[in-house]
Amino acid sequence: MEIDAQGLLAGARFVPSPNADERPAGEAPSLVVVHGISLPPRCFGSDAVERLFTNRLDTATHPDFAALAGLEVSAHLFIRRGGEIVQFVATGRRAWHAGDSFWRGRARCNDFSVGVELEGADDVPYLEAQYLALARVVAALGRRYRIAEIVGHSDIAPARKTDPGEAFDWRHFRERLAAVG
Repeated sequence: MEIDAQGLLAGARFVPSPNADERPAGEAPSLVVVHGISLPPRCFGSDAVERLFTNRLDTATHPDFAALAGLEVSAHLFIRRGGEIVQFVATGRRAWHAGDSFWRGRARCNDFSVGVELEGADDVPYLEAQYLALARVVAALGRRYRIAEIVGHSDIAPARKTDPGEAFDWRHFRERLAAVG
């Protein structure tokens, strides 16, 4: 699994999101932010996340979607429960995934991070296929960029975010990363 010069991951299905822009001049990714998402919450396998990230989600179709009206968000990559990877934003561009965020003395984490969403919920165990896919993605990012750290959304926005949640097993993920790295 490799990332090409345009920032596209080989083997990922590319669905371009309008919710992205250029990184600040000279800025390259150095941080990976792991997220967890499911729409509706704890429901897996729908196309709602893809529709959210491409501004096509009809927020009237489910009561839990109402709070998402007008939201313009994306991630670079989305890893489904079975390990399928969907890419929304080239890794060299800035995806709008972190929101108001702060890490190691720096604000605006979108400027210097790659956002990877896992299909899941804070309290629902993630699947082995997701851990393996995430490890392969992070290894590919490490070969393309100088990735210094991998954190959860909750680490960079602790006052407002909890994902990927207590169900994400960081030790297990790091074991998988060491095995593929």
